[in-house]
Amino acid sequence: MAAADAGAADVVLEIGAGLGTLTATLAAPPAPAAPPRRVIAVEREPDMLMVLRGELAGAGNVEIVAADAAAVDLAAVAAAAGRPLIVVGNLPYQIASPILFRLLETRGAIARIVVMLQKEMADRIVAPPGEKAYGALSVMVRFYGTPKLVCRVRAGGFVPAPRVDSAVLRIVPHAARPAVDEQQFSRVVHAAFGQRRKTLRNALSAAFDAGVVDGALAAASIDGQRRGETLSVDEFVALTKALDA
Repeated sequence: MAAADAGAADVVLEIGAGLGTLTATLAAPPAPAAPPRRVIAVEREPDMLMVLRGELAGAGNVEIVAADAAAVDLAAVAAAAGRPLIVVGNLPYQIASPILFRLLETRGAIARIVVMLQKEMADRIVAPPGEKAYGALSVMVRFYGTPKLVCRVRAGGFVPAPRVDSAVLRIVPHAARPAVDEQQFSRVVHAAFGQRRKTLRNALSAAFDAGVVDGALAAASIDGQRRGETLSVDEFVALTKALDA
């Protein structure tokens, strides 16, 4: 809750509200004399919706939306609210990545994201260049925003307990992203990590013309004998621009 840093004037959108435990906490006034903030609780499961409506029937500041989070028009919700949203939620492990990237792609409508993920995924996102966990996911998330690990949550803290530990991650979307084609950037990043044991030059040459790769590496002042896991986001941006030149 503290990581969301939601004030009375903020609008919080919760993904997968479930039984409403977090929803009720979010809906409470942030301070004794402060008005309650507005909370939009998104839930798609009929059984959970019945519980939510029963538990939060008297909360005038809570709007329950029966929908798949992936189908919610965040830009429209933010426009109606008159301010960027604070998005929170416990993301289902099997679809966490597509939901997270959809949020980041709608970054203009979002002030910050605070979500619980599988610990392994969170560790990959925050890993710095050079670490074993650093990969395409690390680079792509950093392209859109600044991630920070808030805390780790042991599996035993849930009932029933999942098979893996979790972690809470806070991501603040960049106000402006680098002026580079997003699809090409993604292609370059995934090519660089597609064959991790190969040098950057050889890995990129599997997806781009070798001569073009050599020229781009020289233009970006990047040694082609390095490996993808050593490059920063800025270096990937420079390389993408060089390949597009």
